[in-house]
Amino acid sequence: MPVHRSGIRTLLLLSAALTLLFTLPSAATAAEKPERGSARMGMGVIKHDGQGGLPPETRATQTEGVDVSSHQGNVNWSSLWTSGVKWAYVKATEGNYYKNPYFAQQYNGSYNVGMIRGAYHFATPNDSSGANQANYFVDNGGGWSRDGRTLPGALDIEWNPYGAQCYGKTQSGMVSWIRDFLNTYKARTGRDAVIYTATSWWKTCTGNYGGFGASNPLWIARYNTTPGELPAGWAYQTMWQYTSSGPIVGDHNKFNGALDRVQALAYG
Repeated sequence: MPVHRSGIRTLLLLSAALTLLFTLPSAATAAEKPERGSARMGMGVIKHDGQGGLPPETRATQTEGVDVSSHQGNVNWSSLWTSGVKWAYVKATEGNYYKNPYFAQQYNGSYNVGMIRGAYHFATPNDSSGANQANYFVDNGGGWSRDGRTLPGALDIEWNPYGAQCYGKTQSGMVSWIRDFLNTYKARTGRDAVIYTATSWWKTCTGNYGGFGASNPLWIARYNTTPGELPAGWAYQTMWQYTSSGPIVGDHNKFNGALDRVQALAYG
C-alpha cells in the first residue's frame, strides 16, 4: 500500500517531537551542573536536607559567625561586625585546582575589623588524595598561627555538586580519604582540622563513622531551628550553620559558646 506524503510528514514530526522529549531532560541536567570551583559550604543542604523558615533556638550563649566564598565577592566586613558577627570562615581552596580569587579581601578584611577568622577547603575526593588536597590547602591560605585570631582550617565534606553525592567512594574509602586529609593537615600545622558536614550526608557516605569526634571539632549544617541529630562520635557541635539566607551575607552560623570559647579554639 503506498504511503501518502502527508502521512510521511506526520511520522517525521512525531519522530522529531519524541527526540526532543527525550533529550530535554539531559540538556537541563547539564545546564544545572555548576562550574568547577564554584562549590561552597551548604550548597547541597537545601536540596537534600531542606530549609527551615524559623530563627534558631538559642538557649545557651552562642556567638554569631559567617562563612564566605567567591560567591559573595568583596564582603562588607564593617557592616557584619556592627551587626554582631565576631568570627568568619573563608573558602581558600577546592580540590587541587581552585583558589578563591577573593580570598585576600575576605580573609584579611575580616581580620582587620576585629574578627577571629579561619580558612576552609571544599573537598573533592574523586580528584586526588586527601594528603594532596590538604597540602594544597595549607599552601594556599589554609595554614594556622598561634596569634589568637586564626581558627584551625576546616574540611568542607558534603554533597558533590558536580556528580555522584559520595564522589564514587565506598563508605570505608571515604573514611580513609578524610583521615588522610586530617592527618596531613595536622602534620603540616599542628592543629586538628574542623569537620564541616551534614548528618544525612555523613550517614550515607561514611556509614556514620564515629572515629573523628574525639579530636576534630564538628561544624554541623542544618537549616532549621535546632542542629538536630549529630553524626556518630560527637556529643555536641562546636559550630552550627543554621541558614543560607542571613543578613548581609547569606551563610550564618552559631558558635556553641561565648566569644572566649571562639578565642580558645583559635589559640589551640
